[in-house]
Amino acid sequence: MGGISPAGTRDEGRTGAVELTGRLVCGDLDEAAAVRRHLPEHVALTRAEPGCLRFAVEPTEDPLVWTVSELFVDRAAFEAHQARVRSSPWSEDTSGIARDYVVESVTPDPTPTGASRGLDDDHHRRTQGAAHG
Repeated sequence: MGGISPAGTRDEGRTGAVELTGRLVCGDLDEAAAVRRHLPEHVALTRAEPGCLRFAVEPTEDPLVWTVSELFVDRAAFEAHQARVRSSPWSEDTSGIARDYVVESVTPDPTPTGASRGLDDDHHRRTQGAAHG
């Protein structure tokens, strides 16, 4: 499956972070085993990428579902992540697994504590199976 492309989105040319949230939903126990097999390396490589601010893939009570939460410093860092993942063992073994993701441009946070953040809801985009996580 292809990565998320910024082409045609209304946030082209804007600065700010990119946040992806959602779920990875396996169809069976074999897909779940592939996630568990590749997840430690996938997480470590992603967290080491320039511009990665947050990357978490956590199991839920359902053994076939994981929650996904990503935050990249900007669109370029997010796209670089997507490009790296497309040629990874993670992608090869999990590309058929359903993804229910929302990708949003996040406006810079003016508060010094980081207690709140602004989401640019006009640039909210839902993806299904497009991002590799």
